[in-house]
Amino acid sequence: MSAISLPEKLQLLEKLKSHLLASSEDWQQTIERATQANAWFTQSHILTAVNNIVEEYLNAGKLQAWISQYPLSSSTQTVGMVMAGNIPLVGFHDFLCGFLSNHKLKIKLSSKDAVLLSYIINLLTEWQHALTDYITIADNLKGCDAYIATGSNNTSRYFYEYFGKKPHLIRKGKTSVALLTGQETTNELELLANDIFLYYGLGCRSITQVLVPQGYNFEPLLTACLKYEDYINHHKYKNNYDYHLAIYLLNGVKYMTNGSLLLVENALPFSAVSVLHYHFYTDINEGAARLKVDDNIQAIIGEQYIPFGMAQKPKLNEYADNADTMAFLTSL
Repeated sequence: MSAISLPEKLQLLEKLKSHLLASSEDWQQTIERATQANAWFTQSHILTAVNNIVEEYLNAGKLQAWISQYPLSSSTQTVGMVMAGNIPLVGFHDFLCGFLSNHKLKIKLSSKDAVLLSYIINLLTEWQHALTDYITIADNLKGCDAYIATGSNNTSRYFYEYFGKKPHLIRKGKTSVALLTGQETTNELELLANDIFLYYGLGCRSITQVLVPQGYNFEPLLTACLKYEDYINHHKYKNNYDYHLAIYLLNGVKYMTNGSLLLVENALPFSAVSVLHYHFYTDINEGAARLKVDDNIQAIIGEQYIPFGMAQKPKLNEYADNADTMAFLTSL
């Protein structure tokens, strides 16, 4: 049996929700430390991530409806978790799944996002000391019964080597795309700009490519993206923009720009920070079918898909790599 019951855990999550919304002085100081530890983490991005967590992951009704779909395991296993750190609190969903299961967790935090999640874990264990036997932040994950690990396509090969003999859920690098018809409204394009730029485009749900019809007019999209033109003042973002602009100029690559975003034709869905790829389709149904079987795609934004502006607001049942984390944990 778990150290505390599921209703007690849900009460702790409700308390966490209230604490995050209250913006206490120690939480504000934690956010400041996180921005100092990782230049890609801005206060506004951290607060956006926290608000999404509060609305989708710490909503009592949504939590109850979600968790009721899973028969919680009666046996306690030790699950090692390797967290990603590309955007603020990106590992919170994995932690939440582990927290609500009956398993013990050994968590290896990403050096890029070690401040925020450790604060939350320490807070929960302060409120309920019994959790210290069930949640551990560790550098070494040897000896676990199962593993959940998230990383790039390169690191995933190492994960398979280290963890492959045990039950595992290993995720590779993903990205997201938008399928446009050319009939999008100004408001929809501005919402799409949020999907492109939020977290500087570093998330697996960030839009890094748009599929557009032949003859598509890019000017309204570039204009809509001007709402994020101040990104060019962020030194790391500007370094990326300047570097790729120089590469395109040297190699004679055609590009479009609004001064803070580079638009380049490329069939690859992955693009660099400050760059948005575009690719033409002749038949929208054919384009959609190609996306659905592309293993690199996490999410599709567009008409009849995820609504514009919602790419970075995943729900509890929208799992990374479309692999059901709770189903994996409850099957152990």
